[in-house]
Amino acid sequence: MTDQLLGPDELATVEAVVDSWLARTLHENPVLVAVERDPDVGATERRWFVRIEGEEKDASTIRLSLRQRMLHHETYLMPAPEENHADFHAHLLRRNRDLVGATFCIGEEDAVFLVGAIPASTVDDIELDRILGTVWAAVERCFRPALRIGYASRLSE
Repeated sequence: MTDQLLGPDELATVEAVVDSWLARTLHENPVLVAVERDPDVGATERRWFVRIEGEEKDASTIRLSLRQRMLHHETYLMPAPEENHADFHAHLLRRNRDLVGATFCIGEEDAVFLVGAIPASTVDDIELDRILGTVWAAVERCFRPALRIGYASRLSE
């Protein structure tokens, strides 16, 4: 049930699942290169910053935010395009069609983010693997073509 409100004990259990998965994955998966906890969040939210390495984009950070109902993930892709806005956004919208559990969107200052969320009650190793794999694959597939479209004149110089 997606609107299930988790209590402190249930949130602590989900937090432990995320911590354990991150520690294990950091050791086992070379894509994951760093994990930090955000100590400045309240009692109803836990947050991690998960740094991953790629080939097309050197590095990305996934912000995982565990709240009472959902585990949200957000990854900054790039700033707003400087040119070819319609083609740039059409490219990302077409890519959204193939994504599972994530979507490209426009955020602060029109920057492009990849975001998603799952019910907190469903968080397990399989879902966390899926989030990591989805983010990594989406950034790898979309970054370079989006860069070529949105910054074409800079790249041709």
